[in-house]
Amino acid sequence: MLVNQKNDLPDACYLNMQSRSGVGSFRVEPQQAIRLRLTRGDHVHLFSQDGEQQAELIVLDSRGHTANHLLVSQSQGELSGSLAKATQAQISESRSAGQALAAQLNGWGVSDQHLSQAIQVNPSRLASDVETAPATEVFEVVDDLSLVVIAAGLSMQIEGHQPVTELSVQVKYLDASQVHLPEPLATPKTELRIPRASAQVYEVKAGEWIQIIDVSGKQCSDFLAFDRDALAQGEELGLDGVATRTVSGLSNPQPGIYSRFLGADMQPMVEVVQDTVGRHDSFLMACNPKYYEDSGYFGHINCSDNFNRALEPYAIKPRVAWPAINFFFNTSVEPCGTVFMDEPWSRAGDYVLLRATRDLICASSACPDDIDPANGWHPTDIHVRIYAAEHHFPRSIAYRTSPQELPRMTKTTGFHRRVTALTKQMVEYRGYWVASAYEGWGAQAEYLACRERVAVIDLTPLRKFEVTGPDAEAFLQFALTRNVRRLAIGEIAYSAICHETGGMIDDGTIFRMGEQAFRWVCGDPYTGLWLKNQAEEHGYQVSVRNSTDQLHNIAVQGPKSRELLSQIVWAPECQPSMDTLAWFHFMIGRLGGPEGIPIMVSRTGYTGELGFEVWCHPDDAEAVWDQVWETGQPYNIAPLGFDALDMLRIEAGLIFADHEFCPETNPYEAGIGFTVPMKSKTDDFIGREAMARQTPESRQRLVGLVLKGGEPVAHGDLIYHGRFPVGVVTSASNSPLLGKQIALCRVAPDFAAPETLLEVGKLDGLQKRLPGEVVALPFYDPERTRVRS
Repeated sequence: MLVNQKNDLPDACYLNMQSRSGVGSFRVEPQQAIRLRLTRGDHVHLFSQDGEQQAELIVLDSRGHTANHLLVSQSQGELSGSLAKATQAQISESRSAGQALAAQLNGWGVSDQHLSQAIQVNPSRLASDVETAPATEVFEVVDDLSLVVIAAGLSMQIEGHQPVTELSVQVKYLDASQVHLPEPLATPKTELRIPRASAQVYEVKAGEWIQIIDVSGKQCSDFLAFDRDALAQGEELGLDGVATRTVSGLSNPQPGIYSRFLGADMQPMVEVVQDTVGRHDSFLMACNPKYYEDSGYFGHINCSDNFNRALEPYAIKPRVAWPAINFFFNTSVEPCGTVFMDEPWSRAGDYVLLRATRDLICASSACPDDIDPANGWHPTDIHVRIYAAEHHFPRSIAYRTSPQELPRMTKTTGFHRRVTALTKQMVEYRGYWVASAYEGWGAQAEYLACRERVAVIDLTPLRKFEVTGPDAEAFLQFALTRNVRRLAIGEIAYSAICHETGGMIDDGTIFRMGEQAFRWVCGDPYTGLWLKNQAEEHGYQVSVRNSTDQLHNIAVQGPKSRELLSQIVWAPECQPSMDTLAWFHFMIGRLGGPEGIPIMVSRTGYTGELGFEVWCHPDDAEAVWDQVWETGQPYNIAPLGFDALDMLRIEAGLIFADHEFCPETNPYEAGIGFTVPMKSKTDDFIGREAMARQTPESRQRLVGLVLKGGEPVAHGDLIYHGRFPVGVVTSASNSPLLGKQIALCRVAPDFAAPETLLEVGKLDGLQKRLPGEVVALPFYDPERTRVRS
């Protein structure tokens, strides 16, 4: 099995091979390609998530010649090739997506002649949901071949609605017993297969990479590491759980700032660089004789004894039980302190990629536990690959939009190189790396720049969806709480999206681009899938396509933001100028003049200040950042990180997912009841009936709380009136404006009136209380005169 995985694009294709069922699943990212090696009798299913992305297939025989006759459609028989227009059009454009695809295909030996004979699969023949819908087109492999699958297309214009979107490929292998590993990230220096119920030792030099792969899924792997130089001098210096947890403040390091496992000398030994699971245990004991004996299984093989035998040649003293990093072991600690265990989250092909920070002697096991859910009740193999130090692999953490899909690895935005030139303080947010704070500024200085002058922040992680078609307005009127019919072209509205109970799925802004063309911008990538499913279920003729990869954006916020942007944003006569652009409206223009970079500018933000968002194609992102940054120098512009943004949005009383709202919180309880115009919007919408049943007097209220004293409070702290809790802190921050600690809180209606005195419980909630006073929201600029200025 051969799959391309470029080092700078870790999610170009990811293998999730269920070896026992003989099914392999692959993702083709927009404007990219994958290559598969298939054998006689295999079957290929193609899917498009939105049902509209064209697939182009290049079939090559063992000599690298076009061999379309080796792939047969079960409905049409042999397929003839035709000019691959989408691929050739993408390659011919000067933008980076075309150049990257051309380089990718050239590396596989795919020529223009191959492209001219590619098989085009009509999008209408692709199922819309790989998780639930059967494939409408199945291809059978007649003889051994290489198959290149391309999701090609031109980059979307800033005002366009036809983005290139991803494809999914499912292969049903004739030999279901064959184990297929993910393609190596690079050429491995060493590979080890660790059979189930065993352990092996291997040496790694400083800078080299260790990829630990769960071959079949749901299999735990204990990991030990020792300093090789220290061992040569008779000292056992190994990984230390106390040092790691104390320094990092985490039970389990993740790619990012706190990614290192430390030794007993308080210095790093290995660093986590990529993780497709994110759910492990650190430094509980590897399984050992006592565990099995206490469970009634005397003499059961165990990881600790396996380690002792494997480590004998290195004169490492045996132990009754080894403390270890246990990758893929699904444990957590309950509030009462109980350690909870369940089946691993890992699936076939999942892995953790580590980098050694010194010369190491390492040991990995394939855990033999078959008496509980630790290995899904069925121990299997572990595979280890070692890569040379000269390779580079980007940091990434996996997430899944829906439970059964392939993991998606952390991406970088079009502004990433400009951001990382200013800071190394990066955190993962909804599948992207973003800056938490900037070196030489810090959250306080960044906050003050936004309040007093101007600041710029990368907000690309916002998800964008193009909603078009004859029923677009009617569908969004049904799916959103806001009255979409009242939106004029060029206008924006802030809205909630709710499910039938009235609980909030997401919030976001809806842009009316045309009579039946809208752009929905939100936080949760699942929202687009939910919208598509709702449209299909209720019979709306509408297209919902994910344009996030084609639209990256920065926010330029602060009292000088309009003055700055007015110098560089050109508007055609048919669009409003920067001076006339109204609040919650947008314009389509260019940067620097009529021949400049195409951009969309919206008068929106998340700071409570006058501000704008600038939207562009990622190929243009660095040029947009540079022009904003250079023009902002006379204003002493500052970069803005997410730590400072949190301070700004809390002062402005703006809500945040999983803090002020969740699927169990309706818009009224989240403090945005104005997005539910029950009286003026007569059309039905999802959640309306449930919210109408709830009496206003019974709803919890979102209020502000100003605390007395400087001690901080945190999300989840309970709020008390007397002995018993009456609410909860949803978000909290120090307010530079007020010079006090402030919090957004959801409280019972009886205690929501301004000037009500409440207390935040710390420790157990009873031993320590922090007094505060309820105030109306927002804390800053109650009339919102600054943001409207």
